[in-house]
Amino acid sequence: MLRALRRPAPPRAERCAFCGTGLAPGHRHLADTADRALVCSCAPCALLLERPGAGGGRYQGLPGRVLSDPGHEPDAGLWAELRIPVSTAFVLRNAALGRPVLCYPSPAGATESEIDDRDWRQLLAGSRLAAALRPDVEALLLRRTRDPAGGERTAGFLVPVDRAYELVGRMRLLWRGFDGGAEARAALDAFFTALTAEAGPLTGPGATTVRPPEPDEPEEPGA
Repeated sequence: MLRALRRPAPPRAERCAFCGTGLAPGHRHLADTADRALVCSCAPCALLLERPGAGGGRYQGLPGRVLSDPGHEPDAGLWAELRIPVSTAFVLRNAALGRPVLCYPSPAGATESEIDDRDWRQLLAGSRLAAALRPDVEALLLRRTRDPAGGERTAGFLVPVDRAYELVGRMRLLWRGFDGGAEARAALDAFFTALTAEAGPLTGPGATTVRPPEPDEPEEPGA
């Protein structure tokens, strides 16, 4: 006897980690510095927890700036120094650990690796974006590309940390085979094309850009 085909269950709606309110796509995230995690939040809870001293300072709001630094890209040889096996990676500065952490996409999600002091100093010396990186809430997103002549270039972007993990999640869903496959590479190209168009220069107006209030989020006095 044939069994009735079951429809796949719809994805569960995301909810605020603090009050349980249902969340729409594009909702806020806060960095949980104690658990080294991102938590989903509605706008009122985010506004409350981002106030100085709230929650013992455990939760931090993510800045909205996306920056590039044309002409000051990290040295291409850095890729070999950091021993990154794929074309894309990002660096976080974790305040609780007191050291930077290197992550890169993989079929299992974000693969994490420590950066030794010598490599970190080299990265700081070669990238003004690395020096501007805010602990816990921002990531230095790096991508290695090759030009038609066979030369290598490393592009860098300073992004809110949730954007880096968004890319990791997208790659995990699309990854096929050893190197990710054509669909994953196309998604990676599209992601960085959009990021390049969005990014402001490090020394320009984009350097001080903050995430704008959401429609239901009142501006703070004096903002």
